[in-house]
This record gives sequence, C-alpha cells and structure tokens, in this order.
Amino acid sequence: MASVRLLLLFLFNLPLAECWSSPGSTNTLGEPSVDTHNLSFPWSRLRLPRYVIPLHYRLLLHPNLTSLSFTGSVQIQIAVQNNTNWIVLHSKGLQISRATILDQNLSPLSDQVLPVLYKPSHEQIGIFSPRVLSTGPTYFLYIEFGADIAEGFSGFYRSTYRTTAGKTRTLASTHFEPTDARTAFPCFDEPNFKANFSVRIRRSPAHIALSNMPVDRTVKVNSELLEDRFAVSVKMSTYLVAFVICDFRSISATTSTGVKVSIYAAPEKWPQTHYALDVAVKMLDFYEKYFNIRYPLPKQDLIAIPDFQSGAMENWGLTTYRETSLLFDPLTSSLHDKLWVTMVIGHELAHQWFGNLVTMVWWNDIWLNEGFARYMEYISVEGTYPELAVEEYLLHTCFAAVGLDSLNSSRPISNAAESPTQIEEMFDTVSYDKGACVLHMLRYFLTDDVFQSGIVRYLRKYSYKNAQNQDLWDSLSNTCTEDDFVSGKHCYTSEHATRNAYMFAGEHLNLTAMMNTWTLQKGVPLVTVTRRGPRLLIRQNRFLRTVMPSDPLWPSLQKGFLWHIPLTYKTNGSSLIHRHLMTTHTDSIHVGEEVSWVKVNTDMTGYYLVHYEDGGWDNMIDLLRENHTALSYKDRTHLIHNAFQLVTAGHLPIHKALDLISYLQKETNTVPLLEGLGYLDAFYHLIEKRNEPELTHILGSYILRFFREVINQQTWSDEGTVSQRRLRSEVLSLACHLSDPSCIQQAKSIFKDWLHSNGTLNLPTDVAQTVYSVGAQDDHGWKTLLHTYNFSLSEVLKDKILHALSRSTDISKLERLLQLGLEGNVIRMQDLSHVVLMVARNPQGHHLSWNFVKKNWDMLVKKFHLGSFSIRNILIGTTSQFSTQEELNDVQRFFESIKEQASELRATQVALDNVQKNVRWIQRNLETLRKWLSDRVK
Repeated sequence: MASVRLLLLFLFNLPLAECWSSPGSTNTLGEPSVDTHNLSFPWSRLRLPRYVIPLHYRLLLHPNLTSLSFTGSVQIQIAVQNNTNWIVLHSKGLQISRATILDQNLSPLSDQVLPVLYKPSHEQIGIFSPRVLSTGPTYFLYIEFGADIAEGFSGFYRSTYRTTAGKTRTLASTHFEPTDARTAFPCFDEPNFKANFSVRIRRSPAHIALSNMPVDRTVKVNSELLEDRFAVSVKMSTYLVAFVICDFRSISATTSTGVKVSIYAAPEKWPQTHYALDVAVKMLDFYEKYFNIRYPLPKQDLIAIPDFQSGAMENWGLTTYRETSLLFDPLTSSLHDKLWVTMVIGHELAHQWFGNLVTMVWWNDIWLNEGFARYMEYISVEGTYPELAVEEYLLHTCFAAVGLDSLNSSRPISNAAESPTQIEEMFDTVSYDKGACVLHMLRYFLTDDVFQSGIVRYLRKYSYKNAQNQDLWDSLSNTCTEDDFVSGKHCYTSEHATRNAYMFAGEHLNLTAMMNTWTLQKGVPLVTVTRRGPRLLIRQNRFLRTVMPSDPLWPSLQKGFLWHIPLTYKTNGSSLIHRHLMTTHTDSIHVGEEVSWVKVNTDMTGYYLVHYEDGGWDNMIDLLRENHTALSYKDRTHLIHNAFQLVTAGHLPIHKALDLISYLQKETNTVPLLEGLGYLDAFYHLIEKRNEPELTHILGSYILRFFREVINQQTWSDEGTVSQRRLRSEVLSLACHLSDPSCIQQAKSIFKDWLHSNGTLNLPTDVAQTVYSVGAQDDHGWKTLLHTYNFSLSEVLKDKILHALSRSTDISKLERLLQLGLEGNVIRMQDLSHVVLMVARNPQGHHLSWNFVKKNWDMLVKKFHLGSFSIRNILIGTTSQFSTQEELNDVQRFFESIKEQASELRATQVALDNVQKNVRWIQRNLETLRKWLSDRVK
C-alpha cells in the first residue's frame, strides 16, 4: 500500500516539480530504492542538529480553495557543516511524495529513490543520502509534498467570510509562529535557521496572492491558473514566512521614504481600512527615525483575516490581523477601539525590527521580541497620536504583570522551553507585560537617550542575525563610538565592564548583573519601608499572594531570591526624584529629620511593590485626604494598587486600603479613580457569585453612593477628552450592572429608540455596549441583538453585542450562546474562548461555563492547540472568580482527570493558584469587609 500511495502522490505532484526545471524531477519510476529496513531515525532531540544549514528556499505552492487542499515543492539550498549521510528537518502532517538531493549543477546525487524516515513525536523527517554529503560543495534538497488546507488558526489554514448577499467566500492564510511553518512545507523550523525565500503561488484569476515580498511577475500556467512569482526575501526565520490567497480589496499609500503600505480587507469591509492606513504610514515613518534604520522591504501589507485566533502576527512585509485589530468603523468603533487598533499596528510594526530584523536565538528569549514590541506600542503611539493619552494605560500593563508574577506558578522572563506546547505557553503575560515593564524600568534608569542609542546599536549589530539577553545588555553597556561600531569591532568585553558601567546614585553598576536578577528569576520584589528618625530602613522579599509569611512554606519560597533594584523616591522636602541602588536584602537611606513623608517608586517606573510599615500607610492615607495633588496621578494610582495587592497577600488589613481610597471623592484624574473603582468592582463580582445576597446588595449600594457624583456627571454621548470618554464608558457600565435606577432607565430609553429604528440608529460608541447589555435582558431585545449580530459587517459592533448577549439572566440563553460558539457558524470559532469567559463572568453563567469546559474539553483541545492562549484563557478565566473550597476541589479533580495534558500546561497551576488566592482572600477579609460596610451603609 505504501508504494502505491507514493506512486499516486508522485504523479499528482509531477507538474509542480517541472516548474523548477529540476533534473531530479525527470527520474523514472523504475529507480531502485534504498533498503530502509536497516535504517533508524538518526536524531533523538527535539531541536534540529546543526550539521546542515539552510541558505535559500525556493517554494512553490498550489492551493485549491475548492477541494481545500494544496500541493507543493520546495528546493532548499543547504550548507553542510559536518560530513553526513542524513538531512534532518521539520515536517508535520505533510504527505511527502518525493525527496531528492541535488549537486550544485542540480543533478541528482543518486539514481535511487531516497528514503524519508518520520519521527512524528518530534515533528521531524530524516532523508538518507547513500552518498556522503561533505563540507564545501553546494547541495540542494528537493521535496514534493501535499496536504489539506488546515482547519483552525495555525499553519496554512482556511478562512471564510459571508457577503451581504449571503454568499460564503473562502480564502487561505498562514500563521506559522511559533512552530507551524512545518505544516505548510518541509523546513528547518527554528528561529536561528535564517534563510532567504523565493515564493511562487498558483491561483485562479478570481483571487490575488500575497506574500512577504512584492510580486516580481505573474505568468499564465493555463486558462484557469496563474502563477505569482515573488521577489527574493531578505534573510529571515521560517515563522515569519507568510502567504494569503483571497479576493480582498486594498487601499495604499507611501511613506516618506518610499515604502508602499497597503491595507487589505474583505470587499464589503474595505471602507473600514482608511484609519489603519493612516496609522501604518505614520508608524513606519516614526520607527525609521526612532531606530535610525530604514525599513528593509519595499512594501508593508496589513491584512484583516476573518478567522484569526490572536490579535495579529508580524510576518515580515505581510502582517496579519484579526478584523477587530485592524478595521475601524467611525459609526460603531469606540475611542477604545481606535486606541486598540493603533496600539496593535504599533506592536506589529515594531516587530519588523524587534523580532524580524533581529530575532531571538531560541524561544526561551521570546520576550526580546514581545516585551520590546509591547513597550514600543506605548512609545510609538505617544510619538504619533499623543491625543490618545496612551501613557495612562502603561501602569495597567505593569499591574497585569504583577498579578501573574506574584503567584508561585509564575516563571522567569527567560525560561526553558523545548516542546511546541511549552513554546506556545511562552507567549504570555510574563513575556509581553513584564518584559515591557522591565524595559520601562531600564529606560527610566538609563535615560531616554542612552536607552535609545543602546537599542539602535543592538539592532544594527545583529541585523539579519539572532541574539540573546546578553547581547542586549552588552549593546546597552557599550560605550563604542559610532565609527567603532560601523567598523564591526566588538568594543565591549567583560574586562571593560567597570569602565563602561553606568553611575546610579553615585555607584558603578554592572548592567548584566542587574538585569539578570530581573530576567533569570521569576517573581516580583516587595520593598518594605520603615521610618527611623532621619533614616529609611528598607528590606526586600519576594512578593507572593498565595503564601503568607506565617505559612511553613514561606522560608523555602523566599530562599535565593534577590534583585538589584533601582529605587526611586520623592519626599515633601523637594521636587527632586532621589535614587538609590538596592543590591542586598536590607539597606538604609538617609532622608533627613525634617521629611514628613516619603513615596517610594516614583510614578511606578520600577517593577516592584512597596509596603509602608509602622504607620507608614496612615501617613499616606492622611496625605491623600489632605493634599492628594502633592503626588502625581501615577503615584496615587500606584498607592491604590499596592495597598489592595498587600491586602490580598496578607500584609495589610482591608480596612486600611478602603480608607486609602476614601479620598477618591475629591479625585479628578481618571486613572486613580478607575483603579479604586476597579477593586470595589472586583470585590463585587467575587461576592455576587457566592450565596451572599445581603452583602452583595450592601456593597453595590455603597459603590453607587460613593461614586454618585461621578455617575451623575456622565452624559450618554461621545463627547469629551480621551480620559473623560474612558471614564464615562467604565462608570456607566458599572452603574447599570449595579442596577442603578437612573442608569437602567436611560439605557432602556436609548435601546427602545434603537429598536424602533430597526437597527439603523448608530448609538454613541462609548455607551453602546452598556445600552445593549440592558436591552438584552428581555426576550425581544436579546433575539433582536442576536439577529443584528448575525448580519452586521462591523466586528467591533458584534463584539459589543456578544458581550451584551452574555449578560442575560436567562440560563437557557447563556447555554445557547455557548453552543453557538462551539458550532462555529453564527459565532466564529475564534470567539469561542471569549464567549466562554464572558458567560463565566455572569453570576448565572458562573458554573455553567466551567461545566461546559469540562464537558467539551477534548473538543476544545482539538479546536485550539493545547498550549494556545485560547486554552490558557479558558482555563484561567472560567475559574478566576471561584472562591470556595468546594470549587477549588472541583478544579483539582478535573485537572487530575486530564493529568497528562495538565502536566504540560503551566496554565493549570496558575488557575489553581488563583482559586487558592480567592479562597484565602475570602477567609481573611469577608467579615472585615462586611463590618466595614455595615458601619457605612445604614
């Protein structure tokens, strides 16, 4: 059977082979073959051997969008580093019909059919050459293959969209990061095997084909088939290769340096592409100036893919996006939607330098890609769209990082990862958010100019190469002149460390030693501050929210943890920002007798929490009540965050944190106001899912009363500054969720007008989601919204409606939503994890969603990769508001039942840590909160 199958596949692929005019394609089928019985797979490791290096891929693909399959061939120019008979590379799910090794004249090395051995567990194939491949000569590996166009969201996969006429259109797109290029063509699918790529794609005249590079020329294969031949790419990793076959329309413009920028979308969504074009052109111009390195390709395409699991992907020259991350509809997109599109484009275009031009050596350092791109979102948006006030969001990125990093299940920024599942799990909050916040700390520490010049040095030195952590620290510590750098000399060595060390607080600093404490160990430090006369006594510990200092495990979980912390602080004595480098567990700082207050970690530029002992928090409470503007809005927000985090960790009683935010009735800045409101909201959502109706009511009443003035100031419009609009959206959403009568009444009135307009009325975008959520509470409103969802061309409108549908108190409707998500027709599969999480946030859907996950676990894993962020979000999100021992036991039992899969996932331990944290929070704080509220709500 195997021989017959090989023969059929060879005949099927023969025309593709002829396209390369390869002598290897004319071999007869009567060739003798090598006896494979005595051959065993030559490689035992997950990572490929280094004795064969790819130099240039010539890839030809012919996808059939009717049969949903593709055939292809690849000719790989290789360099042999050590004499060998074997070439080992990656292949997954491909049916390989022929493998040939050619010499530099493209003549076969052997008249025999070369055997291909498979190792599915490692996603590798081994090709045996009877003749030894030696170092020096040029060789070419030629392979013919075929496969189905995949379902799902990775590899070479299919996507569909529906026109307003009801017709379904099919396209095919790629998403290879991190380890799925191997599912589209045999390749050396590791980031440090960089090569050039020449891509050819066959298509029907009704479609267009896109790839990393522009089309050089298009040739006619026959009356029904065209072949696009793309220009040779720059040297890059396989995960950045991309191609799309579709019938989309585009809009184009040119940057100041001549780069053609195009936005592609489904034809009926083409009008929503204009804002993205403006952003992309501005961003490319910004980055070229900031990095002082020209964008190296002649074009940059951005395309909105209807089925897309993540937010976007940075393929060089062809970045792909979820529609909500690229398209902007002025009639339905809110200010938050505009900021999101702007930041995602900023992120992906930053990758064209960080990740594409310079790539990490291995996935353990993916933060060098993602942490930088996440941080550059803020720098680029602030530089191009200052009116969006993006700096207000950076604090929350760091708060999110602390949230995960303060669990024992966290990991170091740079962390071992070998298997595809482990590698996928590296794309998490630690790589993105913590990476960005550590870079923010480093930038603030080095100063803007030194930081910028250091990363430019890094990018130039490692262009088209791979780098690791140490290379970045060396580049930032390097004091070479520009002439030294351009000459290619390595003018930084470990011997020069002292000479090149930066001065910080009067001390020399070894940057590598400092940054290793932030990237090679997990966790976040807690700096405890005690005032003793003129001195400030400080000590550092690892901050943990799941283990208390009184627990027996505490000493072992603290052992070995020490950070080099660039402390900053302000006092009432002056407006200066003071600095101190803390490299030991305990230290002290002279501040003077006359100082009445000290605020440590100015503007939270440092990635650490601060605890004020011996009445220190009382001083902060008094300061905020008497003169809160003595501190910046960032410092006020930081204090609120730290206080409530310390409550969770058992370092501070909850009434102290609640007293701290009592000043908020005088607060006029959105950021600290929403930070305090957010914690009260989080408590409410946690308690409303318990059998505590009286406490739930009292807490809701307190929140409404406390923020009454702020609520009453809001208008149901899109007027005001960015901050005002953000506050309006958040405050009115919470007020209606808490059943505030005036909020409910206004939302119902607006929704009624929308119903009477037959959906033609465009609601104010900032409050649309709140209006729909109130309207979805009755049967007619829910059904009308679902109908609108089904036919809308605006993905951001559909997101708002989906959120509203998930707020229903009717369990049967929530069950229907989950089922629609699983079916993947009305609600796309890409949104299933979002549906599961939204239903889980609903008190009526709390356990419904978790039971759905348990029941459909096998199907969920089949639809999404085990290590994907969708599975991670489902596991962590559905359990994130469990707070009873019974719920914890249930989660543990389920994870035990999927033990083999759970053992591969860090997400299962994160989920358990979260539930354990909630259980302890309830045990320690519920009665105190009950008493505190009863004293204030009579």
